[in-house]
Amino acid sequence: MATHETTDPTTLYPTISAKSLLDRDYQKDGDTGNSWAHKCRDFLRWMFTPLGFCITIYGLNVIAWGGMLFLLMCNAAPAMCHPSCDSLDSSRRIWIEIDSQILNALFCIPGLGLAPWRLRDLYFWTLWRLGRSQARRQKGLDRLAQIHSEWFLLDSSQSVVLPTSTTLKVPATPFWKMDAVVCGNVLNTVFQICLATCMWAMNRFNRPSWTTGLFVCLACLVAGVAGIVTWLEKRRIQKASEQYKETTTPLVVRVSRPASPDSMGSERELVGRGG
Repeated sequence: MATHETTDPTTLYPTISAKSLLDRDYQKDGDTGNSWAHKCRDFLRWMFTPLGFCITIYGLNVIAWGGMLFLLMCNAAPAMCHPSCDSLDSSRRIWIEIDSQILNALFCIPGLGLAPWRLRDLYFWTLWRLGRSQARRQKGLDRLAQIHSEWFLLDSSQSVVLPTSTTLKVPATPFWKMDAVVCGNVLNTVFQICLATCMWAMNRFNRPSWTTGLFVCLACLVAGVAGIVTWLEKRRIQKASEQYKETTTPLVVRVSRPASPDSMGSERELVGRGG
């Protein structure tokens, strides 16, 4: 007996829209999703927002002035070494000081500009770690989880804050990562204050050369650790969320039905019956 197969998901499942099915198939095919073209379009769209534009200009300035300072430290411009490369009156040493001051000012923007929010996190972190009662410790943990909900997940038994690790079927975030992020951000502000004090309280003639390098390295190190931890956790949760959505998406079942010459014009689809 001849059969006529129907493969139109919108006919089999009227509650599923054609747009949602196309979007899901489009992502599965890999034409967008993780493709570089899609990421570039997203970046350009973000870059032309007010916040994205400011961050882009800030990053380009850090790269440009930092690169120039690196080249000067490597003696890439011998013509500036007059009367000698180490002379305080040489153009090389003068431009090293100018670059250092500009970079210090650029680093002060996040280091000091984000200080109020970092001190807020430090306050709730202190409640959580050093609170005298269980209620105060739980309050501090819940508040930190709400503030950093993009990358920090609690177990469902630890708090009622959503989303939880049980919701996304992913292990909860270890507590030491919250310690690393909060303490790293606060230490970044502290080291930046030390660097700014050395740069502004002393001039290039009486400032010890080791102070600038030490505080710049320490500030970048603690900020880098906090940033890497946040990025890795956010990426882990994002992947878990995508996998959870895929597993909960209803499947479209392909079924077959009998075909007859009298019913070829107007047919009734039979769902859940194999032919």
